[in-house]
Amino acid sequence: MHTSITRQEIFIRFALVLVCAGFWRGELNYFSFPMLIIACLMDGGLYRLHQALKLPLVQAIVLLCTLLLVGLLWSELPDHGKMKWVKYFILLMLIPFYLLLNKERMPWAIGGLITGYLLVLGLGVYQWQVTGEQGIALLNMSYLSFSAMLGAGAIVSVGLACMSRSVPLAIVLWIVAIALIYVQFHQYGRVLLLATLMAIVLQTYLRYKLDIRKFFGIFAAVSIAAGIFAYSSPAFQERLLLVKNDIELLQGGNYSSSLGYRLAMWDVGLHSIAERPWTGYGTGAPERYFDTTIQTYKNGLYKDLPAFQKTSHYHNDWIEIGMHIGIGGLLALLFLYWAWYQTFRRIGLGLLGAGLVSYVFLAGLTDAFLIFSRMPVLLLVITAIAMRWQQQKPERI
Repeated sequence: MHTSITRQEIFIRFALVLVCAGFWRGELNYFSFPMLIIACLMDGGLYRLHQALKLPLVQAIVLLCTLLLVGLLWSELPDHGKMKWVKYFILLMLIPFYLLLNKERMPWAIGGLITGYLLVLGLGVYQWQVTGEQGIALLNMSYLSFSAMLGAGAIVSVGLACMSRSVPLAIVLWIVAIALIYVQFHQYGRVLLLATLMAIVLQTYLRYKLDIRKFFGIFAAVSIAAGIFAYSSPAFQERLLLVKNDIELLQGGNYSSSLGYRLAMWDVGLHSIAERPWTGYGTGAPERYFDTTIQTYKNGLYKDLPAFQKTSHYHNDWIEIGMHIGIGGLLALLFLYWAWYQTFRRIGLGLLGAGLVSYVFLAGLTDAFLIFSRMPVLLLVITAIAMRWQQQKPERI
């Protein structure tokens, strides 16, 4: 029997598609996220808010955002600056997105996500192959963001392959993962590449730990492929030379390099947390703290670094949060990682969860990964779809 679709339902589905397919272009989020909230309210989201608040992952996100708001009480916000800490509140989009998903809307969300991902992937590959440039200029997407999305796609593919009962499907998914890793080897995001490979090895180990011979077979195949990709990638070879150059500069006391800059940021950040471990310096203060402190810290060893790179964040999720709101924030971040993994484990997708959460954790050790505005949205959309998908599967008798 044909059922007519109301205008409200059309609006809701459009909002879901726009969020899933359009978040790659940052400016669209100014329209898509408000539309998502309006759609959720139209759908009675306020009356079902308790459903989302029961989820540990939502609780962790709300706790982290609440602490960041409280941290404003003892922070002296500058009149200028990028205010990147606001991006943590993007995590809250999980709530309306999760509440809107149901069986009828799921294909629209999945279709929008896959379509958007493939279009961005195509643009990135085109720019790499045709112009020889990194990232995606059309989307104002840096090579780090593009590398991060490639890694996330590879990890999802491997996770699904490890859980698939169909051998042909598993083979196809492994081929997809290897193709994404190949493209990732030709981007400059070396740490994200390493995080991707480590997450995939973890997934493979968890899947085949009872069949250790098969694990070592897959591990050997991945290692050989990685070796071939590394040898054939000019970008990877270039980054290795840069690492060698960074080390030589460090040995001469020069921190004006990618590696040296990170080490300096972490040094100053840990010093800040040690000074105020319980409260931090307040939400929004870390950026200003670095530029002020380096003038005298260690006799001004790092004072010339702002000329090398403008201060933006501390290239580490833990240090960034710790400087904002202290130990409470670090515990909230730990709770977030734990809750994220538990979300996948409780719906029977522990392998996928282990891969994605370890990826977020590892990437967050050398970058402020949680304020990569595109990546948290991508991973939260995947998480919400996975939760609803598993909840709608019929129970086996």
